[in-house]
Amino acid sequence: MINFDRQRRNVLRLAGAGIATGAFGGLVRQANAAPMTMADVKKNGELRIGCEAAYVPLTFRDAKGDIVGYDVDLLNILVKAAGVKATFIDTQWSGVIPALYAGRFDMITTLSYTKERMERVLFSIPYADASQALLIRVEDKDKIKTVQDLSGKVLGVKLGSPGETLQKKLDADMKAQRGSGFAAVKTYDDHPAAYLALAQGTVDGVLNTVPTLAQVLKDRPGKYAIIYNVSTQNWHGFGFRKEDTEVCNYINDQLRAAKKSGQIAALQDKWFGFRMDLADQPPTFS
Repeated sequence: MINFDRQRRNVLRLAGAGIATGAFGGLVRQANAAPMTMADVKKNGELRIGCEAAYVPLTFRDAKGDIVGYDVDLLNILVKAAGVKATFIDTQWSGVIPALYAGRFDMITTLSYTKERMERVLFSIPYADASQALLIRVEDKDKIKTVQDLSGKVLGVKLGSPGETLQKKLDADMKAQRGSGFAAVKTYDDHPAAYLALAQGTVDGVLNTVPTLAQVLKDRPGKYAIIYNVSTQNWHGFGFRKEDTEVCNYINDQLRAAKKSGQIAALQDKWFGFRMDLADQPPTFS
């Protein structure tokens, strides 16, 4: 059954959001957009979640084409108290925030914290580690021991990722300390394409989060190595429209309960093989 009230709000968002193009959009948000409530969620019977279904092991497609992963298991737990289902919607990551404000879904998963993103969306508390690390070829591990050793080499990043933002700072630091930065930075639509470029020798390193790169090592033993401590610690949170505070507060309450009960720790054991140190609040950026 069509929810006409919800449909009308989505039309208003499309008309008033002033969505611009580019990675994560130069978004101008409608100041008086009608907020979504938990009553709306329950009436719809689902919480729609925007994701990139190529982000192993958080959200990805299994052999049958179903979206599975740590985030899927966790959100199925979080929506249970509301009596609704978690519906995952695969989307182009570089436009995920404009799609949120256009009403394509109600929240975003696997969204790491950055100053720019926190200006555009309302974040939940952390639910997974998202610290940046560097993937290299295993045969290069004696030559590339820190990110500084990529001076004069080629870096691979994904469009719209924190790695794409971080590379500018890393390049400046290398120029200051080594005299030269990256020889080039190549941008890819998704991380698997960047990993393939690394294997083929087109790039010399790829930036991504620690838990995701740990899965890459598990899937391709003896092929790659990881350089840790690339930047400061960071986490993944769930992203909501700024006005949807009630839905965000519900998810935060459920996250705290799942953390206290040990359900989050059990899912981390299942999907990552290790437990993560999660902050109690989103980080702040000066």
